[in-house]
Amino acid sequence: MISERGEFVIDDRGAAGMRGACGAWDWDIVADRLYVDTGFSELYGLDPVAGRGGVDTKLFFSRIHRDDRARMKIAVAGMLGGAELFFKEFRVQRPDGAVRWMHGRGHSLLDAEDRPVRFTGLLEDITERRRAEERLRIAQTAGGVGTFEHQSGFATVSVSPQFCTVLGLHPTEVLPVTTVNNAIYPSGPPLIPERHGADLTAAADFRIRRSSDGEIRWVARRGEVVADDGGDGVRFIGVIYDITAAKNDEARLRELNENLENLVDQAIRDRSEVEEALRQAQKMEAVGQLTGGIAHDFNNLLQGITGSLELLQMRISQGRTQELDRFITGAMTAANRAAALTHRLLAFSRRQPLAPRPVRVNQLIRSMEDLLRRTLSERIELTLVLAGDLAMTLCDPNQLENAILNLVINARDAMPEGGRLTIETSNAQLGDARAARQRDVAPGAYVCVAVSDTGVGMDSGTIAKAFEPFFTTKPMGQGTGLGLSMIYGFVRQSEGGVEIASEVGKGTSIKLYLPDLLGEEAAPPPAVSQPGAVRPSEAGETVLVVEDESVVRNLIVEVLGDLGYQVIEASDGPAGLAVLQSKRKVDLLITDIGLPGLNGRQIADAGRGLYPDMKILFMTGYAENAATASGFLEHGMTMITKPFTMEVLAARVREIIEQR
Repeated sequence: MISERGEFVIDDRGAAGMRGACGAWDWDIVADRLYVDTGFSELYGLDPVAGRGGVDTKLFFSRIHRDDRARMKIAVAGMLGGAELFFKEFRVQRPDGAVRWMHGRGHSLLDAEDRPVRFTGLLEDITERRRAEERLRIAQTAGGVGTFEHQSGFATVSVSPQFCTVLGLHPTEVLPVTTVNNAIYPSGPPLIPERHGADLTAAADFRIRRSSDGEIRWVARRGEVVADDGGDGVRFIGVIYDITAAKNDEARLRELNENLENLVDQAIRDRSEVEEALRQAQKMEAVGQLTGGIAHDFNNLLQGITGSLELLQMRISQGRTQELDRFITGAMTAANRAAALTHRLLAFSRRQPLAPRPVRVNQLIRSMEDLLRRTLSERIELTLVLAGDLAMTLCDPNQLENAILNLVINARDAMPEGGRLTIETSNAQLGDARAARQRDVAPGAYVCVAVSDTGVGMDSGTIAKAFEPFFTTKPMGQGTGLGLSMIYGFVRQSEGGVEIASEVGKGTSIKLYLPDLLGEEAAPPPAVSQPGAVRPSEAGETVLVVEDESVVRNLIVEVLGDLGYQVIEASDGPAGLAVLQSKRKVDLLITDIGLPGLNGRQIADAGRGLYPDMKILFMTGYAENAATASGFLEHGMTMITKPFTMEVLAARVREIIEQR
């Protein structure tokens, strides 16, 4: 807002949710003057005093990177012409030459005649986020693995950019199935079949002609068919990757074997050496660029999944059905480990769904003692020093177990010659000064878990990077660098803090501070849903499902339809609102919170205005949403966190409908 002295004054409550440096602007459209606060001036490299007093609007564009300037002028012109909302990411080149990425979000204020008079907004520095996104994209591209997902009977298939690269197509997110299958050379079974029948071979190799350069290549497809309750395939998901080099090696090996068959014993011995060398080369080619870090782990997990599926296919063709469970379990185990790896990445960005409940930390550590001792070598002495009056804390016990186990493994690796490892618990009180040293940690009572070793220790430079994802001091292939970052993400999401104290040659102590849960009893573990326990609809209740992700929406609609519910589906907020406004009676609204157009809460509020007793189930993939559910939900509303099984969803729907 503009003060009586003509200077810009900002109410910074709107910037509270921003993670990076931010500032605000107020564009007086009538006077064509731009007023900015100190934060904006720092981001743009302006004189703060001049910014508060108002500057020429041309200055807004002069600092925008030349490659982004044209589109930003178009976007701003739209706001000045009457558009209401502004969300843009663009680059700013500061006077010192530094280029930073910004995210601008704003809206226009209209006069009584609906003419825009002011354009206000917030500017946030998102440079680090953009760099992280680029690093992730590079990692995926380096792996050379393209992903796809196809709904049975659909004419299009969802793909990743790397999928398009493998086939020599222009990067996109959706491709016609015919375009993909036309790449097969000279002809043959389709890469993406229209229907997913029982005869579909999930693992297959294809010869293709790349669209971009006409080159003939070999591509491997590995995937899995998802079937409905009737056993019919409804979805085919998988990966493709280039295996041309491996195929060429195989061809060369066959040719070499044919020639060596006519040689003498010495030549036969030479042939064996060559075959071994070629086999090793073939293995190295399969590994390719996926070495180290997440790419290495993902390739191992992919091998577990595809290998189990191939063996499963072989056993079925051999009629040895009594052995199928073992390979199904192997594939599921690898898939779950892949999901866990994703969760470890999400933990550092504070997007990992948690299941917090009251936890007795001493009891949890004692239950782990045998596992921890087996993890350590005989040369390492493990000592537990557990406080007798330890308070309880609220956290996810599984994640706390993982955190302690990771710290113990790190301590073990830091003591190759043996030593002493101590796990100590205590009640801790963090004062204002100590809490201030840990960003966003509030002063107060905490439960402290300290893991200390007498190992090699860390210098100050290593300590500073210890929580960075992918940072590791271990040799290549022995660590992803995600252990401590995962622990940091878990503790911070549990509203706690982490401290490291270390000295080279003397050892390391890492302390986890988890909030003290005053006087509450530990909750029992959640009951495990049993197959077949979900009861079907008793009165054919009507359920409206609003979900912009078609795969998720189709699965929910399919499951609820099978249970006898009358299901209406909508792909976005406006479509869901249109159903509610059609006066068709809806017993339960199931909606994702983050939707284009209107979000889930807006749809729910509009629906409650029409049907005050309508029950609502929100879906979310973010732990922040679930963590704030107590202040977000009203009577008759509940929330479920993705990913969830269809069985759990069906049980939750039945439970909500039966509530009074």
